[in-house]
Amino acid sequence: MLQVRCEVRGVFVAINDTATVPVVVLTDGAGRLLPIFVGLWEAVSINSAQNKEVPPRPFTHDLFLDLMERFSITLRHLQIDSVEEGIYYAQLILLSDGREECLDCRPSDGIAVALRAGAPIFVDEGLLAAAELEGSIPEMVDLSTFLQK
Repeated sequence: MLQVRCEVRGVFVAINDTATVPVVVLTDGAGRLLPIFVGLWEAVSINSAQNKEVPPRPFTHDLFLDLMERFSITLRHLQIDSVEEGIYYAQLILLSDGREECLDCRPSDGIAVALRAGAPIFVDEGLLAAAELEGSIPEMVDLSTFLQK
């Protein structure tokens, strides 16, 4: 399976008549977008990491990285590799004692950790292609703008 390096384009809130849902949008830099709906606290954590904000107390994702550092575990990258019934699946690829380990995670948690660690994010080519075919991205407002209202 071909993995494509992606970046976080932004954290938004998708708004429609029935719901308001946080969404992280990944881009491959070639114009393809992958929106992933996430929880509010994960969206806030991702937004903070993307803006390089340091909270007065560590978020859970900061704690996770501190634990990894203390035990000499390195995050090589995050890979988002499948979707089932609209739910995306991801793995943190870790290096510990010269061994590569894969740790199942929610994409939202993986993105929050990867951003903090400065680790790359990879998405399966098929997921990007499928998202491109679907083509409909809901009306979105930047998360920071939404939270200021």
